[in-house]
Amino acid sequence: MNEYVEIFKDIPGYEGVYQVSNLGRVKSLKYNKEKLLKPPVNNKGYYTVLLCCEGKVKNFKIHQLVAMAFLNHTPDGYKLVVDHKDNDKLNNRLSNLQLVTVRHNVSKDRKGGTSKYIGVHWNENSNKWKSEIRINGKQKYLGLFKCELSAHHAYQKALNEYNKR
Repeated sequence: MNEYVEIFKDIPGYEGVYQVSNLGRVKSLKYNKEKLLKPPVNNKGYYTVLLCCEGKVKNFKIHQLVAMAFLNHTPDGYKLVVDHKDNDKLNNRLSNLQLVTVRHNVSKDRKGGTSKYIGVHWNENSNKWKSEIRINGKQKYLGLFKCELSAHHAYQKALNEYNKR
């Protein structure tokens, strides 16, 4: 698909009412009149739109709508999420979006962390390395360690146990 040619597709669940394009624009088809929506930026820096159908109003991030229409994504918040490849939350072009695991998304562009390992950070209160893992949206404490590598091993062990399930 040529990323410079704009293609609109129906938004799943809003067929015939709203469409989203591969360039990240949303339009309303209500009242037999097409109208591009002007999305505001939410407090987390994402473009959002309110979609209304059958008296129900729901707020969506535009990158999720693009993924739903073009990548057959069903948002669930835990397994796969929509990632902006260039880390620009306002660049909702299909060519800039990919589906990744939550774990990959939170670790791919880490900056300013105290550890080089995922799930490990320096705890100033204890003067030790703290290891934690997030599984299905819940944080699990793995312990405090004198050695950063030991904290990393605890994280890897918990991750391997989770993946064996």
